[in-house]
Amino acid sequence: MLTLRKVVGLEAYIHVKHVEYMNIIIIITGSVVGVAYITELFISWYSGVEYEGYAFMNRATGPYWWAYAIMMTCNVVSPQIFWIKSLRRNLTFTFFMSIIVNIGMWFERFVIIVTSLHRDYMPSSWEMFHPTFVDVGIYIGTIGIFFVLFLLYARTFPVLALNELKSILKISGEAQKERNRDTNTSTPSHD
Repeated sequence: MLTLRKVVGLEAYIHVKHVEYMNIIIIITGSVVGVAYITELFISWYSGVEYEGYAFMNRATGPYWWAYAIMMTCNVVSPQIFWIKSLRRNLTFTFFMSIIVNIGMWFERFVIIVTSLHRDYMPSSWEMFHPTFVDVGIYIGTIGIFFVLFLLYARTFPVLALNELKSILKISGEAQKERNRDTNTSTPSHD
């Protein structure tokens, strides 16, 4: 949104207040995700199922503990910095934090898939994951496909809802009429 706002010139329509509201949503979703992660750990412990408990403890303390730590830091801890209003309204910081949260969401998928498969039910199939050129290519390709589809969408369809745009234009038109009326009454006539 911030990139599109700058490139397309939507600063008059997407204000800092809108970005601040989105950052508040990031705080809320980061907190909800944190509760979900902790609930998963609690349920795996409380269920008493040895295998499920091992799977979740392996995520947090096993060989891929670093991926779990990055996931928790990026998705749960880092959004909490938006409680500071000056950072919540800073567009550059918001862009940086959006990248951090996206990295955390990618690591969530990594943790779900890789840690579930590297310690399967049979110890004979236990091994570490090493990405191949195909894995890396598919990952880079998905990023490319996302940007192509996003840019095609932004080029084809309006990026702002027309009903919101009409209300903004109505308000700005009324403000312009008010300014014109004030300018006409304040300038003396030379008749």
